[in-house]
Amino acid sequence: MRIGHGFDVHKLVENRKLVLGGVDIPYKNGLLGHSDADVLCHAVSDALLGSVALSDIGQHFPDTDPQYNGISSLLLLKHVVQLLANKNYSVCNIDATIIAQEPKLAPYISDMRKNIAAAVNLDVDAVSVKATTTEKLGFTGSGEGIAAHAVVLVERAKD
Repeated sequence: MRIGHGFDVHKLVENRKLVLGGVDIPYKNGLLGHSDADVLCHAVSDALLGSVALSDIGQHFPDTDPQYNGISSLLLLKHVVQLLANKNYSVCNIDATIIAQEPKLAPYISDMRKNIAAAVNLDVDAVSVKATTTEKLGFTGSGEGIAAHAVVLVERAKD
């Protein structure tokens, strides 16, 4: 068994959709990025890649490659799971936290969990997504951006 940790941050800007865990969330601003900028899926992807020493999503899906422009980060996450499978690893569980002052995310957490579970071939009970604020401190507290942390456990299939 191996663990991985992922962290990602994206800036909030006007005229972008806010997508977290593959869920479109109604909000005045969205996250800036080459893909859909789903900070939660990016943190989970980085945690998975890190767990098996496969670098990070920037190496696998560079923002200079036009094929990833506007792509769903759930699709990128599915590709990451395939990379792990190629090394004979599968995902055991995921624990992730979104850090955002606004919007309130509680109504969307269940759908985020379902989307991520489907993308990584897990039962939804093995995927935890939480949301917290920073009590108006820092860039997330001031509404400049959203961050996410993820911790994963993966296991190698027995030979």
